[in-house]
Formats: sequence, structure tokens, C-alpha cells
Amino acid sequence: MQRKGTEVKQLSLFDALNKPAIFPTGGTGERNLTGAELLSQLERQRILTGNLLEAVVDYGNLHKAYQRVYKNGGSEGIDQMKVKELGEWLQKNFKTIREEVLQERYQPEAVRKVMIPKPNGGERMLGIPTVKDRLLQQSIHQILNRYYDPLFSESSYGFRQGRSAHQAIERACTYIASCKEWVVDIDLEKFFDKVNHDRLMQRLSKGIGDKRLLRLIKTYLKTGIMAEGLVEQRTAGTPQGSPLSPLLSNIVLDELDKELEKRGHDFCRYADDCNIYVGSKKAGERVMESLIKFIEQKLKLKVNRKKSGVRHCSTAKFLGYTLLPGGNVRVSDVSIKRFKDKVREITKRNRGVKFEQVIRELNTVITGWTNYFHLANRWLSTIRDIDGWIRRKLRCYRLKQLGRKYTIFKFLRGLGIPENTSWNVVMYSGGWWNMSKKRAVGKAMGITWFAQLGLQSVLQQITR
Repeated sequence: MQRKGTEVKQLSLFDALNKPAIFPTGGTGERNLTGAELLSQLERQRILTGNLLEAVVDYGNLHKAYQRVYKNGGSEGIDQMKVKELGEWLQKNFKTIREEVLQERYQPEAVRKVMIPKPNGGERMLGIPTVKDRLLQQSIHQILNRYYDPLFSESSYGFRQGRSAHQAIERACTYIASCKEWVVDIDLEKFFDKVNHDRLMQRLSKGIGDKRLLRLIKTYLKTGIMAEGLVEQRTAGTPQGSPLSPLLSNIVLDELDKELEKRGHDFCRYADDCNIYVGSKKAGERVMESLIKFIEQKLKLKVNRKKSGVRHCSTAKFLGYTLLPGGNVRVSDVSIKRFKDKVREITKRNRGVKFEQVIRELNTVITGWTNYFHLANRWLSTIRDIDGWIRRKLRCYRLKQLGRKYTIFKFLRGLGIPENTSWNVVMYSGGWWNMSKKRAVGKAMGITWFAQLGLQSVLQQITR
């Protein structure tokens, strides 16, 4: 069923969508919108989007969404359909799903509940939609993002094309370098689980004119979560794992951004991680108190007071880094601990994995970690110490693999260690870890030896 006038409006809508930016004074422009300008832009946007659902289920948009879902991969939802099966299903069912969506007959399926451990303890809930629902949510995300992203704050960096955590860190460094060394660190308690549906839908309705699309989004928000065969109804939250959640979270927290801009604060926000930079602890405490009231009373979100606080930049962490006075940067203690925990997992001596494979797995972790933390320019001696600690873990692993004392003796002799020294190592060390720190073992399996096996250096990678 097609409503009268849909075709004419659809054409003008697609013309609008093909423009680089509908509202040039938004988040990608030279200045932030005032409250009055934002309301005016949203009103114009609402008029333009009366038939936006047609754009969502346009074949080109769905095909682009399929490519993204396929690239992202991930496990199947409750219907067990795999990502690799989605392309064939879409070819066969495109017309059917398009009609169901446009006629508001499409019903999303429950998401599969998965609990994953948090690095600092506890668990985080992921909601895994079916691949069909991931396809539709990604399709909605692509269309809505063209309208909302240009309106977002310059200080918002998470889940936005062309923006990154590194940019957020660099901007934060400029604030600290300008003597705003005190950080108001706001931690939102279980943010993705606590988003208020009514406030979110109210905010969406101000800028989206197509009520059918709004009802579909609301249906997705209300979709239940299946755990152990039982479906739990959801009254709040946008579960992580949904392609639509990142955009919806930015729409929710854009209200916080606009409030901070109105008050003239310097801040950086990446998803639900928001830091405000001020000149003194006393000023930070005033800002903290007023922001908690705004967040809890206006946004209907919960601030975790135990994790939130006003801290000097040298004791705070932001996106895995600690930012130092003068705008210098080091890797945070927590990030180093998490990295070492990963190394411990890979180098467990009872794994029974070939030594070459252990090095390959370590290289993958080292490359990813150093690519992210390449902004660090202080406390590099800590990074150098990590290199030595990794080599010792590997020496211990290799010695355990060799097992018998005579085998270790022959191994050390083969690497040029004198006979008496080799015997002393195997006879008087008292355990693999103690043996691994012997000078002869370090000489045999030294930096050059590990380099020949292809082991990456954390320090060299992070400073390259």
C-alpha cells in the first residue's frame, strides 16, 4: 500500500539525502547551534521527513545496510540465521519485507541476551538481534544519521564517521594545556540499560515527521530479551549489540552536550564517557553538583556517584589514557593492567600451543594495543619494562615446553651457552619462573633471538 503523494515527496527526499549536509551549521560546521537554532532546524527537518520510511526500505539503502552487517559479522540471533545467509535471504524477500515495513506489519523478534565480563569486574549485557533485524536497524541508522549527525556537538566523538577516540584525546589535551587541569568525570550508571524510552521518543518526534518510522523505532525499543527460552519485556534502555543503539545514545546525550555548551564549558564526550575540564577543584565540584541534578532530573538517567568525581588530570583516565599537565599523555594504569592480563592469558604455560603460534597471537594483541595507544609520549620506561616482562613470560613458556632438564640443557647449548653454565641453570633454578630470569637464559633467548622469531616490540611499535 502506498500513500497518495508518496512518490513525489520521495524523490525530493532522496535529492535532499544526496547532499553532503542538510544543515551546515551543525556538528560538522564552524560553530555549535544555539537552542533556538536547533529547534528551528529540527522543525525544518520534521517537515522534510514525512515519508522517511520509504527511504529506509529503499533497495540501495538496504543493500548498503547489508554490506555493513556482513562486514561487522557477529553471532546469530534467536532464529539461528547466520550473517552469511542474509544476502540470499534479502534477494528472495526484499519485496516482502519492504511491504511489511511500509504497511506496519513487520514484527521484530526478541533479542538474544548475552552476558560478558567487564574488565573491572561485573558483567555487561549484550542484546543480539537477529540478522534480519540488524539489517533493518542498520538501514534506519543510515538514514537518521544523515539528519542528526550534522546537528551534534563538536565535542561529541563517539560512534560518528570521521571522528575518533584519538581526536577526543587530542582535544582534551588542548584544554589541559590551557591550565584547565581539573576533570569533572561523569560516569553514567548502566547507561545503555537505563535510557528512558518516553524521553527518547519525544526527542525523535521533534525532528522526524514520519510517524510510521517512529512507531517502528519504538517497537524495536520495546522488543523483549530472550534468556534461557524466556522473553523478558523491556521498559528502558537500548541494549548494546543493536546497530541503532549508538545513534540513539548520541541523540539522548546530545541534550547533555547542548546544556554544557550553553553553560560555556570545555568538554569531550565519547559515547557515555564525558569529561569536563575546569580550572580548579572548587569549580569542578560546583559543576559536578549541578550536572548531576540536570542528568537525573531532566534526562532521567542515573549517575554512578562512586565512580564519578572531580580529579586532577594526572589521576584521572579518559578513553584508556591519563592526560598530564601541559597536555602530555601516558597510558593509564588500568589500560596497562588489562594489556598484561591479555598477555598472561596467551602465555599460560599449560596451553599446549606451539611457541610460534603464541608469538603470532601476542603480535596481534601488541599491534592492536600500540595502534590505539600511539599518542602516549610520557612514562615510556613503563612500556619498555613491559617488553622485558613479555620476553620473560615467553622464556618461561618455552622452558616449560622443553620440559626435561636434559632437553633444556641441549637447548641452551644450541644457543651458545657454555656447558657448565647450562648445567647450573637446569640443576639449581627451582622452577620455570626462576629459571626464566637466569642471566644465561636471558642471553640465550635475548632480544635478537625473539626478533628473529618475529616478536613485535611494544616500545618500538608505540613510538614508531
